[in-house]
Parts: sequence; structure tokens; C-alpha cells
Amino acid sequence: MTPSSNPAPDSHQPSAAELANGAGDFRVRMAVIDCEMEAALDMTRDRYGRTVHAGAAEAVRAHRDKAALEAYSIHLAPHAEALLDTARRVLDELPSARHLAGWCAVLEGLATSTTELRRALDRPAAPGSPAERAQHSALWPHLTAWADHSVVAGNLAGQRDKQHHKAPLTSEEQQTWTEMAQAAQRRGELELTESWYAADGQPITLAYLVEDDESTVVALHGDPGAPGWQVIGHYAHEYQAGKVLPAPVPPGVLRPDVSRFNRPVPAPEASLQELIRDAVEAQQAGDASNALLSATQRDYDAGPMVRLQELLETSGQFATALETAQGRQIGARLSALGRQIKFLTREVEEAAEDLGATVAVLPPHRTPVLRTRPRPAVDTTPPAPPPRASTPATAEHRESTRCL
Repeated sequence: MTPSSNPAPDSHQPSAAELANGAGDFRVRMAVIDCEMEAALDMTRDRYGRTVHAGAAEAVRAHRDKAALEAYSIHLAPHAEALLDTARRVLDELPSARHLAGWCAVLEGLATSTTELRRALDRPAAPGSPAERAQHSALWPHLTAWADHSVVAGNLAGQRDKQHHKAPLTSEEQQTWTEMAQAAQRRGELELTESWYAADGQPITLAYLVEDDESTVVALHGDPGAPGWQVIGHYAHEYQAGKVLPAPVPPGVLRPDVSRFNRPVPAPEASLQELIRDAVEAQQAGDASNALLSATQRDYDAGPMVRLQELLETSGQFATALETAQGRQIGARLSALGRQIKFLTREVEEAAEDLGATVAVLPPHRTPVLRTRPRPAVDTTPPAPPPRASTPATAEHRESTRCL
């Protein structure tokens, strides 16, 4: 499990594409390990998400740490330094952009993690010992750093082999196509299909422009929801556009400390379906009141209504962070909806308290319905059904049927 950290001098030196693919393979393997771990951890929790089998959960995490280190040793350890060196060289060649300082910090962080991982691979602890478990646990943050952020290093390395866009349109052609696309947008016949950022930080959007029942793929530069965007190219299909246009770079994140592989332990919570069942099965006013109060509970074990408000607020922040005209509008809408949910939550809480103060039970005439019915014994024969007398109406019906 411990390959040499540096390839031999006469070994094959991987290309930039191979380096990027190695990082991608590691991310895929880490995603599989994460899914397997979550499924195993679910078996150690109760219905509310609380860990009830601590020893089993610790064993699951120990297996996860070991599997992740093995994946790193296979896919990244032999060429991690080469990947970072290539990424740094490409980064130095890129034009100035807002995201480059952040990318530089990511590469430096990955370099630090690489040093720690190389040291552990060169001096592994005794297999199966408590020291090995401790070593693997200490390496988990460095492994997840590569899993979360190697996409930046891999993309930079891949930029070396990708095309550099040259505008295929003259200024006159660009103005003509931009006017055509703007007219199609006003008619509702400019269908946006895909958007990304180029390495220089400029947004690019693909769209289908419909003109005289014919569809053409056009590439837009700028925010399609605001004035000032332009058409920078037109193509027969999306594949052709992808071969010519600048390659996409990894999108950003809403919060800088986000990590798919280091999510906080979810707080225990009752599902909305369970609270509905509590209200259905309630017989006293206090029981139904408790179901409503659980839905409006705040802080650590917040209820579904409070979580919905948090979801709206976070989604509004995401929409605003898109930094587009339409994103800002949607962000304002979601923020307003969040305030409405907050007001509604207070109203529900007050109604729940009033219901709890109601000293009452359901009246006895609301009787339950039995789900089981008496059946005859196994060794008895059910009675024969009584003969059905033929009524005049029935005879008349049969006569009319024969006529038909």
C-alpha cells in the first residue's frame, strides 16, 4: 500500500491530462467510500439520527480512513507533486482574475496535505494497531482536502492541453448576431442551455437561437439577464461549440468551509410525516399541540418549519451569490418568502399554545373502525348465499338484453 512518493527517474512521466485524470479517479473513489460509510453509519443510529452504537460507528470510520488512504496511494501519491507543479505553472500563465488568489491558496493547502500524507506513507504504523488507527484518523482531513479541492489542481493541469479561444466573428458580425439574439430573446425564442466561467473569469452561456424555424447554437458573453451581453460565436451544435470555446473552470462554493466529506453530524429531528401521524393519533388537545410545537421548535433540534425557513434563506443567499440580474431577483423573492415563513411559524406556535391550553378530549362518538373482521373457522363450511329472487325489473332487463 506504500508506493514510492516520487517516480523513478526513468519512469513514464504522465501528461497533464493523465495527472488530471488521476485526481478525478481519486475523487470518484472517495465519493464511493463516502456513500458506503453513510449507509453503514445509518445502521448505528436511531430513528432520529442519534448514534446509539458508538463502537460500531468508530469501526466504520476507521475502515473509511484506511480505504481513503489506500485510494490516495493508488491514484494520487505517485504524481501528486507533479500535478501541483503543473497546476502552479498554468496558474502563473493565466490572466489576472478574481479567483486566482483563492486557487493559489488551495494549491498551497494541497501541498501541505501532500507532505503530511507522504510522511505517513513512508513511515506507516504497525498494521492493525491502535497507532495505525490514530495515524489514519489524523490523515483524514488531508485526504478530504484532496477529495474536495483536487478538482482545482486537475482543472489547472488540464488547461495546458486545452484550446485558447479566438473570436471567430468580426466586430460587424458580432453586432449582427447580438442584435439577432436580442430580438429572439424579446420573442421568447432564445433558450439558454448551459453556463460556465472561463479561466479568465468571464461568464459564457450557450443558447439556442430560433430564427425562421431554424435553431442555431450561439455563445453569449456576459449576463443574459442584464443589458450589455454579446454573441461571441455561432455553431451548428453544442459539441462544435465545446471544441472551440474556452474550457469551463470549477464553479465556486457558497461558503468557503464547505466539505462534502466532513459534514457536521445532523441534529436529531422528527420528520414532518411523523408529526402528522402524532396529530392523527392524538386524543387530547395537548397531544396535537405538542405535534405543532415540535414543528416550530428552534435552535439545535429545530422543527420542520424552522428548517424550511433556513432552506429558503440559504437558497436566497445562493441565488444572490450567482451575481446575475435574475439571481438577485430570485434571491430577493426567497428572502421575502423566508420572512413570511418566519411570521407563519410564530402564528403556528401561538395557535399550538392556545390548543394546548384547551382542556378537551375528542368526543366518544368518534369511534374507531376495526381493521379486522370475524372469519369462519377453518374446518367449517360457509353458509350458502340465499337465492336471489328474479324481480320484474330484472326479467324485463334480461328480455331487453335478448332483443339487443
